[in-house]
This record gives sequence, C-alpha cells and structure tokens, in this order.
Amino acid sequence: MKNLALFTTIILFLLSCKQEKNNTGEQTDPLYSKAKAIHEKVITLDTHCDINVDNFTTLKNYTQNLDTQVTLPKMKSGGLDVAWFIVYTRQDSLTPQGYEKAYKNAITKFEAIYRLVDDIAPNEIELAVTSAQVREIHSKGKKVAMIGIENGYPVGTEIENVQRFYDLGGRYMSLSHQGHSQLSDSNTGENDSIWLHNGLSELGKEVIVEMNRVGMMIDVSHPSKEAMRQMIELTKAPIIASHSSARALCDHSRNLDDEQLQWMKENGGVVQTVAFRTYLNTEKSDLRIAKEKEIAKEIADSMGGTWLERKEVAALQQEEKDAYLKFVEKLRPMHLKKMNSMKNLPPRVDVVDYVNHIDYMVEKMGIDHVGISSDFDGGGGIEGWSDASETFNVTLELVKRGYTEAQIEKLWSGNLLRVLDEVQQVAKEIQSKKSV
Repeated sequence: MKNLALFTTIILFLLSCKQEKNNTGEQTDPLYSKAKAIHEKVITLDTHCDINVDNFTTLKNYTQNLDTQVTLPKMKSGGLDVAWFIVYTRQDSLTPQGYEKAYKNAITKFEAIYRLVDDIAPNEIELAVTSAQVREIHSKGKKVAMIGIENGYPVGTEIENVQRFYDLGGRYMSLSHQGHSQLSDSNTGENDSIWLHNGLSELGKEVIVEMNRVGMMIDVSHPSKEAMRQMIELTKAPIIASHSSARALCDHSRNLDDEQLQWMKENGGVVQTVAFRTYLNTEKSDLRIAKEKEIAKEIADSMGGTWLERKEVAALQQEEKDAYLKFVEKLRPMHLKKMNSMKNLPPRVDVVDYVNHIDYMVEKMGIDHVGISSDFDGGGGIEGWSDASETFNVTLELVKRGYTEAQIEKLWSGNLLRVLDEVQQVAKEIQSKKSV
C-alpha cells in the first residue's frame, strides 16, 4: 500500500538522499550555460507530485522549507514551473462504505490544493486546467498547479463523479492503483496472476467513455496491460502514462514493455518517464538500499534501538510509527556521516539512469511521445533529482546527450500539453454532437 511504501521511502530518504547540492563543478562545462538558458526558457512540468493534506494548512504549508520534496521554494530554486498535485486514494474494499470513505478522502485532497492556490499562496501559484492557462500563469512569473487523480476508486459506482472531479480541476485519472478497483485490474495482478475483471469492468468501460466526454486524460500507469489494451480500443482521444518508464531497461510491472510503447505511439499519447529508482534500475537500487540498511542497523544497535523492516513498521500503531520516525531522525546525522566517510559504496540510481529511459523511449516511439515526471513525495527521487530544487540537472543531462531546445521543450511540457489539448478537443466534438 502506498501509505506504507511512502513511510518506508521517507525513512530511506531521510537517511540517504540529502547531501550537499553543489553544481559548481558543472559550471566549467561549456554545456552548462546552454542548459541554463534552455531551462529558464522552456516550461518545465512534472506530472506526478503526491501530497499530504497536513502540509496545506495555515501553520504548515508549501511556502515554507518543509522536508517534502516539493515546496514553492524548491520549485523556484530548481526551476520547476508546473507541478501536478495528486489526489491519491488507497485501494480498499469494493463496498458502498469503502467508496464513500474514498470519495471523502479525494475531496479533502482537492480542498487542500485549493487552499494552497486560493488562500495560502495565491500570489505565487495558480491552478490551471488548460494548456493556455499554464502558459498564461507562467508568463506572469507564477508557479502552476494542476491536478491528477491516482486511482479511480473514489468514483465508486456513480459515474457522475467523473464530471464532479473534472469540475474540481482533475485533468487525468488512473482507473486503479495497487490492487484491483471496481473499474480496472491493476498491474499488481502480475504478482499472483489473479485478475478481477480480465482488464476493465463494464463500469470501467463506461468511465473511459465518460472521461472522453468530459475531457479528462486517461492514465495507464497503474492498470494492467490488458486493461490498457482495452482502454486504447475504447478511447477516442490520446492517453498518458503519468509516471512510468521502459520495461526493457527495468523489468517492473509498473513500466511499459515495447508492445505497450508501440500502442502509445499509435494512440498519439505520451509516457511520462518516472524518476523512481526501483523502476529505473532495480539491481542498482537494491544494492545501494542493502548497504544503507546495513549501516543503519549498525548505528541503531549502537543507539540501543532496533532498525525495523517494512513489515515490522506496518505492524506498529500510529503512535509507535511516529516514535520510530523520530528515532530515525536522530539516527540520520550519524548515518550520513558514516556513509560520507566510506569509499566504494554501491552507486545510487541517478539522472544518468533516468535519461537512459528517456533515450530508449524516444528511440522506440519518437520525441513526441515522451515526457517527464518525478513521483516526488510518493517514493520518487534519484541522485541528482532528489527533490524539486534539483530539477535543472535533468535538463543538463538532456543537453549533454545532444537534445535540442525544441526537443527538450517537448519532453518537459510540450508533449503532455499537446495531449491535454487533443483530449479537450475530442470532448468538445463529442459534446457538440450530443447537443445537436
């Protein structure tokens, strides 16, 4: 489940991702100034940034330098212009009670995003629901918020909720997450080969049609391959994968294989390459994490405490989890000091690994079908792009690979906004036919 995965990620992030950020060595590179100029000119857009509603209050919010990977100061520092904030709901029981709880959870996240743009920082960030609004807000020097919905579970059995979520600003939605929803099978079915719908449910098929009608992009990052195939058969508009990478380079069910990439190309959609280390290079990530845990266990023992694995953390009550996180906070400085003093450590998954996936998908699909995402505050983050303040490093690596300004603009935002425009145009055509 994402909440537990996020808790574990926070622990590992606290331990290992924060190092002194220093680009001064890069400034001697003749490509550095070129990359800087391009980065400042293009609109940089990240399609997947998770949120915690506790960080959208008067006392604690994104105007401050929080430990979250995305804040307004970090967006400004790294030159990240557009953040898609995610209305995520954990998969639960397929019951009326479950749907009601999920709907309420989704609404609290919509409300949190609105507090940020309407009450907390209206002079710094605005909500956009069209590509024209993105460009208009950016031209004013403000940051841009957009909204994506991760897991269609909160739709419940009321198809009218698709329109409600669209009216609240939701501009893409995946029909499942980790676990099969009432709408679609999840990629997690690969773990046990147990499927609920063999793709989409009948209601899920209706939701796809409704998403076309209202103008909401269909996100295939979590649904199963068969569900994706059925979505492409049904949709009249291009689709997106909001945060996935290439399965040929990293064999994880969250990534898209070559056949799926071909489907995306033929559909006219876009795959937003995700900076999630286990989806980029699982072997490299596992080696590094194993070493980090080994050192953490040694330090925990020296402090008279115990390092806990994911299942052990899951068994804790909330108060115990909070206490454990405080213990990890105390452990962190010692862990960083020890790690920094060691030589020949397994390398971290980094921006080079990330752009390798971009390269591969550009080669397979063409420059018009690839984009960029982080999954920040939901498990994402790699060496060189560990939070929004390091966003420039992605552009720098793209310049080093020989990408032109026009190509980088497409990767950062042009492709995604093009799909959004086409989806909304299809919706206008559908609505106009029905009104005749």
